[in-house]
Amino acid sequence: MNGNVRAARASAPAKVILLGEHAVVYGFPAIAVPVSSLRVFAEVKPNSLPDRELRITGAGLELYSVPSSVSEQADDALAYTVRLFTQMMSVPPPNVTITIDSHIPIAGGLGSGAAVTAALGRALALASDISLPDHLLNDLVYEVEKMHHGTPSGIDNTVIVYERPIYFTRSAGYDLLTIGTPFLLLIADTGEKSLTRTAVADVRRLREASPNRTEKVLSAIGDLVTQARQAIESGDPQKLGSLMTENHELLCELTVSSRQLDILVKAARQAGAWGAKLSGGGRGGNMIALVPFDLEDAVRQALYDAGAVRVFRTVIESGLN
Repeated sequence: MNGNVRAARASAPAKVILLGEHAVVYGFPAIAVPVSSLRVFAEVKPNSLPDRELRITGAGLELYSVPSSVSEQADDALAYTVRLFTQMMSVPPPNVTITIDSHIPIAGGLGSGAAVTAALGRALALASDISLPDHLLNDLVYEVEKMHHGTPSGIDNTVIVYERPIYFTRSAGYDLLTIGTPFLLLIADTGEKSLTRTAVADVRRLREASPNRTEKVLSAIGDLVTQARQAIESGDPQKLGSLMTENHELLCELTVSSRQLDILVKAARQAGAWGAKLSGGGRGGNMIALVPFDLEDAVRQALYDAGAVRVFRTVIESGLN
């Protein structure tokens, strides 16, 4: 099967959580959107020698080979992805070299780990000349997310695999959102790594130590998400912005913000953003600002002046991909 493999390329996008991070782990809803301008690419090229080895490489990755029999104890996320794929699809690792090229900042709440896994899964399917339906890829990425985050909500893998704005709960899965009017997000990178696993574990400890108080905060976040869905679908970005800012304040109560995140949130709002908040695990990483289109340049400059390392943009609208 693999002897006729042609060069091919797969990809997957970044994502941001608009509202609901951390609370989504405990069954409350969250809203997430893809960032299609930031992507991971996985390029497939056939190997010249018939040695039946899969090779994976890329920037920041040492070239390494994955033998035809992948260890059950694979403790590397890429090797684990290969093992899950080969078991799920009942195929051997293909005799190709896959080069990973990620444009998504690592440890920033943008779903870089899930995007790499999704792109690699798609590349393995191309190399094996088989179809990998999105629902199976979603299951695969979720299993690898457990290695990255311990207790993932499932939202990262879902929005990245399907590349659509979603309303998500762990119990009911996802609904694709209708976007009433397109809106602009600016995503500002603090330059500080955010370890989602650590932040999620800290919120769990906080909930165990102060269950009543913490549950009230998580429930309040869930209420904001429900209101935000209505604002998105009715096309009310100003209302959505105010809900995002409220969500940030509640995340501060969960101790997952940081000084630099708070500085960037304040700077964006002072420059005219309708709302702003941290996105993802917190304690660094990225914040997002909902910005009127005519104030994009002003808010972008304010974020850089406040210490942002990089600022990305994405427009959220219905019918993405």
